[in-house]
Amino acid sequence: MSRHASDLNVLAATKFTANGSKSSPMDIENIFGENAFGLDEMKNRLSTETYASLLATIDKGEPIKSDIAEEVATAMKEWAIERGATHFTHWFQPLTGNTAEKHDSFITPNRGGGAVAKFSGKDLIQGEPDASSFPSGGLRATFEARGYTVWDPTSPSFIIENDNGAYLAIPTAFASWSGEALDAKTPVLRSMHAIDDQARRALKLFGHDDVHKVTSTVGVEQEYFLIDEEFYYRRPDLMTSGRTLVGTKPPRGQELDDHYFGSIPDRVLSCMLETEKELYRLGIPVKTRHNEVAPSQYEIAPIFENTNVACDHQQLLMITLQRIARKYGMVCLLHEKPFAGVNGSGKHNNWSIGTDTGINLLDPGDNPHDNLQFLYFCTAVISAVYKHQDLLRVSIASAANDHRLGANEAPPAIISIFLGEQLEDVFDQIASGSATASKQGGLMGLGTPVLPALPRHAGDRNRTSPFAFTGNKFEFRAVGSSQSVSFANTVLNTIVAEALDGMSTKLEAALTGGSSLEEAVATVVRETINDSKAIIFGGDNYSDAWHQEAERRGLLNLKTTVDALETLISDKNIQLFESYNVLSEAELRSREEVWVEQYFMRINIEAETTESIARTMVMPAATRYLKDLVSTIEEGKDVGVSVKGVKEAADHVAAYIDELQDALTKLIDNNKDLGGDSVHEKAHHMLKNVIPAMNDVRHACDRLERATAADLWPLPTYRDMLFVK
Repeated sequence: MSRHASDLNVLAATKFTANGSKSSPMDIENIFGENAFGLDEMKNRLSTETYASLLATIDKGEPIKSDIAEEVATAMKEWAIERGATHFTHWFQPLTGNTAEKHDSFITPNRGGGAVAKFSGKDLIQGEPDASSFPSGGLRATFEARGYTVWDPTSPSFIIENDNGAYLAIPTAFASWSGEALDAKTPVLRSMHAIDDQARRALKLFGHDDVHKVTSTVGVEQEYFLIDEEFYYRRPDLMTSGRTLVGTKPPRGQELDDHYFGSIPDRVLSCMLETEKELYRLGIPVKTRHNEVAPSQYEIAPIFENTNVACDHQQLLMITLQRIARKYGMVCLLHEKPFAGVNGSGKHNNWSIGTDTGINLLDPGDNPHDNLQFLYFCTAVISAVYKHQDLLRVSIASAANDHRLGANEAPPAIISIFLGEQLEDVFDQIASGSATASKQGGLMGLGTPVLPALPRHAGDRNRTSPFAFTGNKFEFRAVGSSQSVSFANTVLNTIVAEALDGMSTKLEAALTGGSSLEEAVATVVRETINDSKAIIFGGDNYSDAWHQEAERRGLLNLKTTVDALETLISDKNIQLFESYNVLSEAELRSREEVWVEQYFMRINIEAETTESIARTMVMPAATRYLKDLVSTIEEGKDVGVSVKGVKEAADHVAAYIDELQDALTKLIDNNKDLGGDSVHEKAHHMLKNVIPAMNDVRHACDRLERATAADLWPLPTYRDMLFVK
């Protein structure tokens, strides 16, 4: 039986009172990083020599020295035990897109019948979890279970706490017995090495001999929904697939734009505050929070960190959001499209590159047209995005993200770059000759003397662009909200490394031939921009006109995940990843196989769940209501009461039931036929046959929801889920 919204509001308030606990005010400076084994803790507990060795690995990328492992392990164990940890785990990121861990106790029995806490350098450096059940895409047979986790000293170990204890989590890479990467972290680390090599090579040509390391940095904005957990447990579709497979829009959704940046409801704010506190304690530098566009949708964002750490922290952020929400009687939904007809959720992956001497290589400074170094690196990004549109599209491809891309809420599946009016003007001038002037920002008056004049940005933001320059970074706005950002950043690092490699080869040749630096850079930038300028677009990416223009320019429009994944293992992409030692051909092919299979399995799960909900929940509710209507008609005729309106209602419900049954039969038939033996055949079957059949079932269910008595409807409605806070 469905509850009235007013009753559910009372229930929500009761849960908040019961589960939400008041806490003391946060002292951010004191708690920040207290549950992370960071540099300060290392410096306090390690010898000067060991600390210096670790610092050289973290800051300069020098190889880790194996002889320091015992001292680090002892210090880490003592710190963890002091913080209440009884177990440790190698925390890794297999190709599932999630994280994985196997816990081992610090306690080891001794001869006297007692126990001692032990944790050796070997325990720290390497683990051996059973790898048989993790996806490998054919890199190893299922019966070959051996896999290794390898300590990543560049990402801080951390403590995860529970009311009943705590454990030490050690970020690690995950590889097969024969050495192939089975995880998301290893390619990230390899790609960071690639861009470091090529960026330092370029900087030497600009006279920067003092730069010892270049690091890509990332700050990821995370969107999510919070709904009352009762609704979650009463929606089989949310439990199995993370999104509503049936459900009609409420009369009021996001049309009034009143939720965006609105005041945050108390229960939600309390949940946010505790989440932020836990993230601070883990050393995750979250910065902003606010209401997003859709009802019950929110956003959290950290400041920049090096890419490897940012990817780890992004996974921890999602885990923490979901864990803390439960304490407040809510569930955090990270699916890209949990509610049809309502804005979905994504991530904005803000990417840049900087030196160990403090230079942001994508910071244009005061005069971008004179800043040769900035223009050079910016051009490399433009060239990389143009050449590898397919890879960027693959990096955001998933069955869930297909619901967002191309809708009027997220960038389209067409990859393009927004530069802003000033920078685009500069590149236009370079392409046609040389840049002699740039559009200046000036000051923006706000029309009243009590408000100060603000520096005007030289170009407005373009919220429809999938890849936008936003001042001193590029914002990749098409990443899905539930996705790991590791592969997107692996791709970015690798393709920019390749672009820098090619440009630097040309620049070196020009300088050897006697050209000045200014002349040589101008020539290389001009040639590269002329080759790549089709990717630059400053208009409305949502418009039909852009789709036509993009086709005229020869840009790719890979509309679905199936379309995108077919490009991953092209000769061009295999050569790219192998050239920079980021992924071997076998490793790349394994990922293509895994991701195609995941697409098939997710759609298959959704289809079977849709069938179950329609057959066992929607159809019985509708037929009960029809029975009530028919009984009312018969009783009305017996007493001579006009039942014309009831008869019309019954006719509508009966027609919708017939529509649902026809659609359901089609879906059942398509679910039985998986389309072939290979995962690729099955994925195509899902795309061409199963998804349309699911949509037809949903359409019929939604018509019945609008026609069936509310007290008979078995599922929480959008009105309930989105507005009970």
